[in-house]
Amino acid sequence: MFKILDKKQLNDSTFSMTIDAPLVAQNIMPGQFVMVMTDENSERIPLTIADFDKTAGSVTIIFQAIGGSTIKLASKNAGEEIAHFAGPLGMPTELENISNACVIGGGVGCAIALPQAKWLKNHGANVDLVAGFRNKDIVILEDEMKAAATELTICTDDGSYGVKGFVTGVLKDNITSGKNYDCVIAIGPVPMMKAVCDITKEFDIRTIVSLNPIMIDGTGMCGGCRVNVDGKVKFACVDGPDFDGHKVDFKELMIRNSMYRNQEKEHKEHICRMYGGK
Repeated sequence: MFKILDKKQLNDSTFSMTIDAPLVAQNIMPGQFVMVMTDENSERIPLTIADFDKTAGSVTIIFQAIGGSTIKLASKNAGEEIAHFAGPLGMPTELENISNACVIGGGVGCAIALPQAKWLKNHGANVDLVAGFRNKDIVILEDEMKAAATELTICTDDGSYGVKGFVTGVLKDNITSGKNYDCVIAIGPVPMMKAVCDITKEFDIRTIVSLNPIMIDGTGMCGGCRVNVDGKVKFACVDGPDFDGHKVDFKELMIRNSMYRNQEKEHKEHICRMYGGK
């Protein structure tokens, strides 16, 4: 069992939890994820690490309570325990030899982009962090992102906070104004990542994206998280979740991610046939 050390509600649907998990914390690197089970009968949930403290042995996850499993996890409070917290899984982000980066987060993707930005800044890189949200009410982690960036720009679709518009507009303005990025990291909704890649491909800028296909076991055995990268089948849980954004088949990824949208909207308890359910 893993104790919840701290829980915060960041907006109407987004929560932060810090978990006591010393072995995970000692080995984690930016870009990796964990598989979480709230109790022994819960669905496995892949959640990317938002922060970690090797000394304290703690790991912080940030998630949206939008389905049955994440709502169950969000019902837990500090001092309570969750059943399983397995990781680190996946490959760390390749951040070495980056000196001038633009890190882009969309919505909850900002929580995933934060460790990358923090690592880069701590290792001497210039980091422009661009964070996009629909409106002011759902902005999260502003202070944390400001601390992890050389320059932070917040965008809102409706202009209720920061710059009005999309992260892609800020990115293109930065590039055309003379900012010479040697890498762009984009994490968030798939259409946003694709739009970022369309811009950076035009300027021949290396671009890393973190993919979010349907994932079941997190070990590569089920094949559920397969993605098409450079014409080859890859598994996001073991080959990723980070990939060269210019080589990702985003059209196929969007189709696969939408396959179970109707079922995901239902908050009914799921009984997995692996455990004898019918």
